Amino acid sequence: MAYLAPSEFVTKMVDAGESKLYMSTRDTLIRAYMAGAILALAAAFAVTVTVNTGNHLIGSLLFPVGFSMLYLLGFDLLTGVFTLAPLAVMDKRPGATWGGVMRNWTLVFFGNFAGALTVALFMAIIVTFGFTEAPNEVGKRLGTIGESRTLGYAAHGAAGMLTLFIRGVMCNWMVSTGVVAAMMSTAVSGKVIAMWMPILVFFYMGFEHSIVNMFLFPSGLMLGGKFTWMDYFIWNEIPTVIGNLVGGLTFVGATLYSTHYKTAPKRKIG
Repeated sequence: MAYLAPSEFVTKMVDAGESKLYMSTRDTLIRAYMAGAILALAAAFAVTVTVNTGNHLIGSLLFPVGFSMLYLLGFDLLTGVFTLAPLAVMDKRPGATWGGVMRNWTLVFFGNFAGALTVALFMAIIVTFGFTEAPNEVGKRLGTIGESRTLGYAAHGAAGMLTLFIRGVMCNWMVSTGVVAAMMSTAVSGKVIAMWMPILVFFYMGFEHSIVNMFLFPSGLMLGGKFTWMDYFIWNEIPTVIGNLVGGLTFVGATLYSTHYKTAPKRKIG
């Protein structure tokens, strides 16, 4: 499990960000769609495990399998490109512009949403036998998650919105650390171990991940959750996306870039 020093893997981060900006629209959408679908399936798996075992820790321990799969397959999450794509502009790579960054973010957002929505529909069909029966225990849990994490925040007003935003920041601090951690090793086992740790932290702590929520909340609405699409977007998705952007770019991308890639001049002693 060869380990790369920070200066080496941060260079890989900048290179990865540059490659995202140059990628074709077709490939960007396909990779984003598959990333959203796989992460949604992992979330469904974690909820199922939690319901069947009654232990949230077990579900959290197993959830990172989805993140590991999509990363090893070269697919893209919005939370990851929030962190990586701007680095190419910061490094003044040829052709890298903020317009290109916004294009990438927009395409990945819609690709992730489409993939997650597909799995949400599939899971809703599974837990209701094609909408012919009431949701099973997993379906009931999916419905209540959406209620508590929209109306629950709304009940606290501005304080709820602040809490939601900070949970989004903390989430992508961890998730983007997982993206970067995978670049520390050249072996599959090393990548998976490095990714697993921060993803476990984010999921168990209940931080807000915009793509996981693209699955949880639409599926909850399909399964009778007592909240609306407007509740979902205003009291979860939009603030979560903004929080994820701030968390990934500031606490991971910009900090690693500034201290390991564009290091400050060394102090003169004496």
